[in-house]
Amino acid sequence: MTYCVGLMLNEGLVFLSDTRTNAGLDNISRYRKMFTWEVPGERAIVALSAGNLAITQAVMSTLFEAIDDPDTKAGDCILSAPSMFRVAELVGEAMQKVQLKYHDTLEQHHESSAATIMIGGQRKGGDQRLFLIYAAGNFIEATSDTPYLQIGEHKYGKPILDRVITPDTPIHDGVKAVLLSMDSTLRSNLSVGMPLDLAVLPDDACQFSEIRRIEADDQGFRALSDAWSNALRDAFADMPDEHCDVAAE
Repeated sequence: MTYCVGLMLNEGLVFLSDTRTNAGLDNISRYRKMFTWEVPGERAIVALSAGNLAITQAVMSTLFEAIDDPDTKAGDCILSAPSMFRVAELVGEAMQKVQLKYHDTLEQHHESSAATIMIGGQRKGGDQRLFLIYAAGNFIEATSDTPYLQIGEHKYGKPILDRVITPDTPIHDGVKAVLLSMDSTLRSNLSVGMPLDLAVLPDDACQFSEIRRIEADDQGFRALSDAWSNALRDAFADMPDEHCDVAAE
């Protein structure tokens, strides 16, 4: 399992993913689930993946090979696509191709080919956009009404995003929110694990302001986690009691 989250704010895009993959209690591995492409000042793109690891790796390899293939036509790779919508289409087409190749065989072996990929970024002259591509290759887009997307084990980290994230949320608060969203998930689900990958893309920059890995011993993340736990305990203790009395039998 995994957990990945992407925010689409007025000030920019924020992405965070974990790196844990497990196929049973005794088979836990680390794999990168965040992939970035950058042509500074021209375009910057992030992809996050969840689901069947072999499927998502094959999709990502397809995208990378299209970039390196000298016979790829203009507009048919993510670094030459004329818009982020076309980038989402290319990811969807790659997903369809891989699913068509492996889906039936996996089903015969009672294995799921389910996979999702989040793709977001900006090209020069265009708006920042954020998409979620499904296993069928179709996709949805984040909007001002729903300015964030999640894939993988999303339920534990969703409440804080619902409560604090709007398009007007400052980008530094967005970083804090995704880290706390991940912290909630790490505490409640052992199939999600450290280290984490973080990417921040300010609006109209077409260049990342931050790409970094957060290891399990990162002092900043640990301090944020502890402060959040203390704040929740204090808030709980301060809740009024008058509406919580249980009637005596």
